[in-house]
Amino acid sequence: MSDLTEELRAKAVTGEDSEHNVTFPSGAREVHGYLALPPAGSGPGLIVIQEWWGLTTHIADLARRFAQEGFVAFAPDLFGGRTTHDSAEAAGLLEALPVERAAADLAGAVDFLLDNPAVQGDSVSAVGFCMGGGFVLVLAAQQGERIAKAVPFYGLPRVPQDYSDLRADVLGHYALDDAWLDRTDVDAVAQQIRDESGRDVRIEFYPAGHAFVNDENPLGTYDKEQADLAWQRTVEFLRS
Repeated sequence: MSDLTEELRAKAVTGEDSEHNVTFPSGAREVHGYLALPPAGSGPGLIVIQEWWGLTTHIADLARRFAQEGFVAFAPDLFGGRTTHDSAEAAGLLEALPVERAAADLAGAVDFLLDNPAVQGDSVSAVGFCMGGGFVLVLAAQQGERIAKAVPFYGLPRVPQDYSDLRADVLGHYALDDAWLDRTDVDAVAQQIRDESGRDVRIEFYPAGHAFVNDENPLGTYDKEQADLAWQRTVEFLRS
């Protein structure tokens, strides 16, 4: 069982934080998610997509931080409660996750937010990290006008995408010292999105390593200065 799942279930027993621990339908399945509301109680919707470690306390903390910035932030659990801090196990969880199922779960998360009375507007935005960065672009490509802004962090889709229906503006954050992702691949996908969708794509590169925003530091690459800069740019972009 995941560290976050244990934490949420313990709090749900006492009633503490139970409003964050929610479920939503994805086809015939029920999927868990972590919901964080802004101080005002309502705001624009934002999907927060996990890394390959799962829906960890780090991802929940990011959702809470986005909520403090005024967003109704929702992190769907794509691994069904499983988390890890071991790279080999994380790779196995990712390999076992069908892209089609993840895309369906994320579409269900969009439905969940748009049906939530706390969410303002008829579209939401999406931000994702590593594996989630790739799924941000998959979601934006498949959901069209329902995704207003897409923010991938150091991730690209695992399979080729058609971006003709993408309607979101894109801000990507990538590391110059990323041992797992080549800059030429990032540039190629960015240009493909521009060519096929006609939307604006802005890519920022940072003098850091992969997963430089993750302050749990599972890869030893956390960089507070670059993480803070990327966070500031993301919040400004989402608000613009």
